Amino acid sequence: MLRAFRAVGGWLTRDINGSRRSAPIEATVLRSIGCAWLIALVVVTFTSHPRPGLHGRGLIVLAGFALMVVSAISARPRWSGVPGTRPPLADPWRMVAALFGVTAGAVVLAIAQPHGIWLAGPYFVAIVAALSLDRRWGAIMLLVGIAPFTIGGLVQGHVGSALSSSVGIVPWYLILRLMRLLGERNRMLDASRAAEAEAAVAAERGRLAREMHDVLAHSLSALALQLESTRLLARDRRTDPEVSQAIDRAHSIAATGLDDARRAIAAARGDELPGPERLEALAGAFGDQSGLPVAVQVRGEPRELPPDASLAVYRTAQEALTNVRRHATAERVRVSLDYLPEHTVLVVEDHGAPGTPPPVQPSLTGGGYGLTGMHERAKLLGGELFAEPTGDGFRVELRLPA
Repeated sequence: MLRAFRAVGGWLTRDINGSRRSAPIEATVLRSIGCAWLIALVVVTFTSHPRPGLHGRGLIVLAGFALMVVSAISARPRWSGVPGTRPPLADPWRMVAALFGVTAGAVVLAIAQPHGIWLAGPYFVAIVAALSLDRRWGAIMLLVGIAPFTIGGLVQGHVGSALSSSVGIVPWYLILRLMRLLGERNRMLDASRAAEAEAAVAAERGRLAREMHDVLAHSLSALALQLESTRLLARDRRTDPEVSQAIDRAHSIAATGLDDARRAIAAARGDELPGPERLEALAGAFGDQSGLPVAVQVRGEPRELPPDASLAVYRTAQEALTNVRRHATAERVRVSLDYLPEHTVLVVEDHGAPGTPPPVQPSLTGGGYGLTGMHERAKLLGGELFAEPTGDGFRVELRLPA
């Protein structure tokens, strides 16, 4: 029982869109009134004369009450936002049939139990029609919901009852229709603002991409061309082979940097980002540049990662391999990617020859984007980065939540 009361209390105070935010006080009051009205409907129906039963007029009252309640339950609006902000139902015929059932049940109660609370029926029809149907069907169901009771009251000379069925219900319908229209306009305004913000972000990213292309990419391209010319000149003049090899490595590094700059520009423009599928190519390029054997191993069932996580895997492997070339005296390198049930784990580990002095650990707080950038990427994605020397090399491990 206590759990039921807590559930009802949570529903009364929860935001209408289903989130855990607290609803406005007005929404809580309206829901409380609706619950009180439902309780009053049950209490008054089962205490008024004639009471529901299984014989005679009581059976008619019970049938009318059951028809109205069942139809109301099947016609209840399922909001996805504030009242009136939901678009018309995809299947209005189901809603129309249910509202006809509510009207029929209310008519039966009005005839069989005139002193009951049958007036809840037309009010319910007007409210749901205003919130859930388009303008044409809403107006039709409003007329269907109030016409029998207004005409019946006038025929019987009950002017007060007739006025309650028309003058009292129509304003409710119009107010809720206005709430719905205002909600739809607010939603369209929010969508327009979001589109403007996205356009501004896209424009800024495009500007940054152009700046990178005009400055960084052009500079790297010129550097690669200059190194290519120097490499050819060194060969023509039969320069020392070690110098030629150094120029070849510098040219390869510049070419790789140019490719990375182009990919960064593509990422800034919103194009496809590099991810785990490019680890083989990354390791191959590193092996060509450094002359070190690189083993790449993927274990587990590969799964699609979010764009940020996919990029983090690639950038971490790229930076770890760059550190191997800069700081390590490695003999071989191993890259492994494990798709575990709860994590995606990338490990880049280099191994030196026996007796090789331990490598110099890259600084976590120094300049550039090294391990500091890798730590920041992992933290932003809710993961962890471990970087530490091993017995014969250095190990970098990125662990991201699945």
